[in-house]
Amino acid sequence: MSDAPIRCVLFDLDGTLVDTAPDLGRAANHVRATLGLAPLPLADYRVVASAGARGLLGKALGITPEHADFDVHRRVFLDHYRAHLADASRPFAGVNDLLTAIEAAGRSWGVMTNKPAWLTAPLLEALGLAARARCVVSADEVPRAKPAPDGLLRAAALAGVATSDCIYVGDDLRDIDAARAAGMFSVAAAWGYIGEAPLERWGADLVAATPGELQRWLAERPCSEGQGRYTTRP
Repeated sequence: MSDAPIRCVLFDLDGTLVDTAPDLGRAANHVRATLGLAPLPLADYRVVASAGARGLLGKALGITPEHADFDVHRRVFLDHYRAHLADASRPFAGVNDLLTAIEAAGRSWGVMTNKPAWLTAPLLEALGLAARARCVVSADEVPRAKPAPDGLLRAAALAGVATSDCIYVGDDLRDIDAARAAGMFSVAAAWGYIGEAPLERWGADLVAATPGELQRWLAERPCSEGQGRYTTRP
């Protein structure tokens, strides 16, 4: 893959493209407040922010989806989050520069997330990213969520590129597994909600410490067949 053309860069959303942990953590603390519990430090939620309501409610209340009241708490969590999903969420430092470089090089980029579409679309719109993305696929728009490859296969089709011409960037093992299943080059976003995860065991094709590191790596790869390596302007 090192010299294969890269035409499209696909991103996971939470913990990879956008730092959504502050708003997710506040929604989890809102659930705690409805039960008369004091808030947890927002930093406590970062390592589980990629796991959605399951992970956040697990951290906030110590419950699993099998708990009798999980669905009730999940609805309270989601209602609050939907109303405040872009209060503090922002692209990670360096992400806007990365996206600009991808676009300047003639590549496209998109999003494939396990977040439902009714949360994904308004978040990307609020952050000014929706119109720039070539494709956006949410878990509820395909038969199976990650780590199944369904969403990535749909994203590649919507972008009009072969899966072998895509890379997928994510901060969770299921992102790497999904990329592998879809036949895509996988990139572990070490700037995301990794925590103490053993990245070396994930089997990612590349580990990028920062969006800038990924930007530099992409600058050395061809965009199309027969194209030599190019370098972006310093």
